[in-house]
Amino acid sequence: MAHPDPGFAGRAARLHELLAPSLADDWPNLPVVRGEGAYLVGLDGRRYLDFVSGMAACNLGHCHPRVVAAARQQLETLIHGPVGVALYDPILQLSDALAAVTPGGLDMFFWSNGGTEAVEGALKLARYVTRRPAIVAFIGGFHGRSLGAASVTTSSVKYRHHYEPLLPAVYHVPYPYCYRCPFRAAATGSCCDDPFHSLDRLFRHVVSPADVAAIIVEPILGEGGYVVPPPEFLPRLRDYCDRYDILLILDEIQTGFGRTGHMFAAETFGVRPDILVLSKSIASGFPLSAVAARRDLMSRWSAGAHGTTFGGNPVACAAAVATLQVLRDEGVLENVRARSAEAMDALARLQRTSPFIGDVRGRGLMIGVEFVDPERDGAPAGEVVRHILAEALRRGLLLYPAGYAGHVLRVIPPLIVTREELAAGLAILTEVVEGLPGQWRSGETTRRGG
Repeated sequence: MAHPDPGFAGRAARLHELLAPSLADDWPNLPVVRGEGAYLVGLDGRRYLDFVSGMAACNLGHCHPRVVAAARQQLETLIHGPVGVALYDPILQLSDALAAVTPGGLDMFFWSNGGTEAVEGALKLARYVTRRPAIVAFIGGFHGRSLGAASVTTSSVKYRHHYEPLLPAVYHVPYPYCYRCPFRAAATGSCCDDPFHSLDRLFRHVVSPADVAAIIVEPILGEGGYVVPPPEFLPRLRDYCDRYDILLILDEIQTGFGRTGHMFAAETFGVRPDILVLSKSIASGFPLSAVAARRDLMSRWSAGAHGTTFGGNPVACAAAVATLQVLRDEGVLENVRARSAEAMDALARLQRTSPFIGDVRGRGLMIGVEFVDPERDGAPAGEVVRHILAEALRRGLLLYPAGYAGHVLRVIPPLIVTREELAAGLAILTEVVEGLPGQWRSGETTRRGG
């Protein structure tokens, strides 16, 4: 006898029976029925301002009409190739269009499905073409969860726990996290040179630079806490790579496609990568990623050295072409820069009045607010952030944490967010922060959980 369909609500109640904890135990598992621009519409009928943007994958908001139209048209003609067996125009259109905007003359691409795959591809490419074994990454970086990507990931130990041994010949040095830099010059507030001192020590005592294929870095740390480096850091790292003939891989999975106010963070910081890793917002929510490199480098990655079945899917490529067109035609980057100034100003005002905000930092609409316990010498206050997340959601604003202790609040609205929508979201956040309950003001709760 057939059982009646329990519907979405009934299945949602069985979430932890149906999905693995590694997938289901996250924040907040909000049941949603559709997305509209800067909003998600819940099963309860409420409209929630989405300042998570599909984890920065929906830079144009949800269901942008031009992206939907391009995907729908492609769905009616060809859904799957695969590339290499079938040749279809969307993958060529996209490659041509992307080559026109990527920094540093990166004009050849390997297409895959998600950011982790692209990181794996970039590491393989670097080792393959240099014939060198070693990779250097930065402490606090997040590059994915597969074994190779997890090997260069150190934003939290949870991504590595129980998976050792990971990829050999991977070495880590500090990222310039200036707010928590123990060597920060008190008089000037400037960050130390520790990343470069550490690289020098690494190359003197541990691994020869002649054995290093690549250095991989996020221009702005994502999962690691939305940490913005000093403006000179990436150009100095470029010079360092040039000195030793090491490839520089920029992981722009979170920062790419307008998030920082430029098409790529490489432009924001004035640096030229050898390899660029792209995903998330590249196709406005469709699964797609890319490894980009100059033709003289990528053309040495011979047939059979890497491959994919679903990478460069025709529908995803069509959506990505439309995404690039919208970014070009609709003043999106100008909107990012205008809204960024408003957001940073509002959050700076909030910081001046709240003892719980230690730092506000960001570029474009990639903003981190670091919460601290003022009674524990500025210790990370993860439980305060968890309270803020819950209270903001109750008021209709979706946010998400970052940082090794969950103590950084990400503010990543879609790049098409209006002045009014941004102001509404920041008003909710301000109300919640200003109304923090007494147990945090006394420091008791953060001592237990922060």
